[in-house]
Amino acid sequence: MFWLVLVTAVAAFSAAASAGPVLSFGAVAAGVIVGSLVHAVSLIRLALRIHHGRSDFGPCRGAGFLGMGALFTGAGVAVTGFVALTTSTAAPGVAAAVTTLVAAPTFLLGLLLLPGTAPTVRARLRRLLDGAGIGVTLCYSVWVLAAATSVLTGPLPLAVAVTCCVSVSVAVVAGLRAVRHRPAALACAGGSALSIVGLGLFTVLLAELRRPGEPFGPGAGWVSAGLAVAGLALVAGPFLILAGARRADDAPTRPHAADAGGTLAGYPLLIGPALLAVAVSVTHLLTGGRFDPVAVGLGVAAAVAVACREGLAARDIRRYARTLATREAHFRALVAGSTDVAIVLDAELVVRWQSPAAARQFGLSDQDVLGRPLTDLLHPADAGPAGDVLRAVLAGRQHVLLQARLRDGFGHWRDTESTISDQRAAPEVAGVVVHVRDVGDRAQLQRSLDEATWTDDQTRLANRRRFLAAVAEAHRAPAAEAGCVLVAELDRFESVADLHGPTVADAVLIEAARRLRAAVGPEDLPARLAGAGFAVLTGAPLVHAFALATRVATAFAEPFHLPGHTVHLTADVGVTDLHGAGHLHGAGHPHGAAGAEDVLRRADIARRRARQLSRGRDGGRVECYDESFEAALVRRTDLEQQLPGVVGRGELDLVFQPVVDLGSRLPAGVEALLRWRHPRLGVVPPHEFLPVAEELGLADELGEWALHQACRQLSRWRADGRDLWMSVNASARQLAAPGWLATVATAVDTHCVPAESLIIEVAEAALPDDAGAVEQLAGLRALGVRTAIDHFGTGPTALAHLRRLPVDVLKIDQVLFSEPAGQRAPATPIVDVVVGLARRLGIDVVACGLETESHVDVVRAAGCRLGQGYLLSRPDHAEHVEAYLERHRARLF
Repeated sequence: MFWLVLVTAVAAFSAAASAGPVLSFGAVAAGVIVGSLVHAVSLIRLALRIHHGRSDFGPCRGAGFLGMGALFTGAGVAVTGFVALTTSTAAPGVAAAVTTLVAAPTFLLGLLLLPGTAPTVRARLRRLLDGAGIGVTLCYSVWVLAAATSVLTGPLPLAVAVTCCVSVSVAVVAGLRAVRHRPAALACAGGSALSIVGLGLFTVLLAELRRPGEPFGPGAGWVSAGLAVAGLALVAGPFLILAGARRADDAPTRPHAADAGGTLAGYPLLIGPALLAVAVSVTHLLTGGRFDPVAVGLGVAAAVAVACREGLAARDIRRYARTLATREAHFRALVAGSTDVAIVLDAELVVRWQSPAAARQFGLSDQDVLGRPLTDLLHPADAGPAGDVLRAVLAGRQHVLLQARLRDGFGHWRDTESTISDQRAAPEVAGVVVHVRDVGDRAQLQRSLDEATWTDDQTRLANRRRFLAAVAEAHRAPAAEAGCVLVAELDRFESVADLHGPTVADAVLIEAARRLRAAVGPEDLPARLAGAGFAVLTGAPLVHAFALATRVATAFAEPFHLPGHTVHLTADVGVTDLHGAGHLHGAGHPHGAAGAEDVLRRADIARRRARQLSRGRDGGRVECYDESFEAALVRRTDLEQQLPGVVGRGELDLVFQPVVDLGSRLPAGVEALLRWRHPRLGVVPPHEFLPVAEELGLADELGEWALHQACRQLSRWRADGRDLWMSVNASARQLAAPGWLATVATAVDTHCVPAESLIIEVAEAALPDDAGAVEQLAGLRALGVRTAIDHFGTGPTALAHLRRLPVDVLKIDQVLFSEPAGQRAPATPIVDVVVGLARRLGIDVVACGLETESHVDVVRAAGCRLGQGYLLSRPDHAEHVEAYLERHRARLF
């Protein structure tokens, strides 16, 4: 619609320019009235819509006053046209002048109140003074030049000229200095300027068109064209105002820093018009002209406007100076009281300025710092990385955090943390700003936390967590660069605390840690794992690690001389390669090895193997990890887990092996052998699970069960007419138990078997050589139960001891009668001595382990009557042994 009005007005004004003065004036007036009223209604509606949405008169005032200006323009042109067409006096010119004087300030008020143009009263006053100074100065220049040429005369052109010049100047200044929505402000300023120029031109031309007493002026032709131009400006002006007002935001404009701060950016606007006025005045004086009262008045008005603006400028300058002084004082207070040190570097990273806090915080004077590269002040280990960070800042990274050690004025290294920002683009700084703060306390706290986290608080060695982290890091290295792990544990350390107290035990641990540190190399990592367990991570290969483990074991074996106490301990050491033997559990691992925990586990397996092999010795053994160790350990662990409760689950069983008369090959007795049949582990032999049972304290329970089962079976066989004896194995721990004799007596009485038909066998290697053993064996003989030494010839029992041991049967081992490998000497003399001595002592001899006829020939030649072995009969269950007994008639021993 608005474009249609504008196009129609342009066409009408073009036609009116070629018509007569009366038609031209009527067409222009009609177009201006219609266009102004249409745009005025639109602007007022826009203001009302803004007020309805915001419920505030602030944002809507600009559009409202601009609409009022357009409304005054249309109404004034309508009144002026009516007066011009109905009278022949100068009243039309007066009406047009009044319209200009009313509409122009209204346009300016709406423009200054438009959001984004001038947000504060002080900013609006500056715009008015700037425009007034420029406008009055231009009016003065134009008046002097017009007066000299007698072009402009009369008060009406003067009033219109001053109003138009001042209003247009204010509109231009306001549009150019808008703080927000600059395109919208420029459009509104241009529209207001067009409207004001159009009103001024319309007023002047109307004065020419209607002179007092004349129907038309002398210049009717150019007046018609001028009226068309004025009308076009009056229609285009409100259109631009409406377009700009629609683009402006309806939010209230907050004070801008340029106005609140009172900067001096707008002051050069007055220089051009002032120089023009001076040039015109000088030229007018040089040409002999005189200044009339109007020129003097305009000059005085221009001087007053400039003086007011300069006064306001001086006030702004003083306020600006106070603001700068306040900011400088604040800056100095912040810099002087700050614990951070500010340093400014140039593009070459050379220090150009430092804050006064440098002397207070770090003892650094300007002569120590200025002119030197910042990296020269840093620790050599930190200078390289710090230089890379600073160069990265120069390359475009912002707000970088740098941690480095700085040498203070006393030559000490201080832990610092710096934030770096590139301020080279800021002319006030023109450099790289580094804010340095002392973080020594925080670094010390962090070190304390790290020490508490990674260090054993008792021995000051690395703790298990730190050690595992180091092993994991070393494990990630290539196999060629990997090292070894040693694990050691002080044997019998628990007894130290029990005998001497916890204070002595702690002292032993501290001394052991000291010895460990002395034994390892500077690149090795010693650690305390837990309790009396220690470990070492070394980068040496396996051979050198074994030598290191030997030194560690030797160091621990030295007596611990403590105040008032001397403690003797040993330590077995296990060694494993970080990557060696890793395929056992890491075959599917991407690197073919397990993690740090697995490495430590392998070393501990080797240590446990060393401990097993060193039992009964002085200890201090070193073993390297082998896969068979782990398999044996897994097997033993399964036995330890499954053995408790084995009697209640009914997994134990007895098998029997006949003892045969070698002459007649008839059975004389039976030996009961214990077996464990586990559903998952299978048949577990006694030599595998009985040691575990002794360690777990289950040997008595298993022995008692075997004794009762053997007596029960013997009772059945004797009830069936089989006159046999039964031998049952017993361990040394059972033999030494206080209630063992009572257990045997109970079993004999419960199952109603003759005491002499029961033989208790004790292995020679497990037979204790003390008075307690003799007493227990004598106690069994007192019950009528016979005793036997099993596997004689494999233990340390001397032949002379047979005289004092109350034994009835001697079961010689195969090692006494088998032919030595690679030797041709007969074994008969050895067997002859043993059998002959036993016969003289009244001890019966049974040859065990007969597997060949040659074995039988040897023992029979020596005089041994009884034998036992796979050649004669294998151990089997009771029903199978009964069938054997049926085939061979047993006879009494």
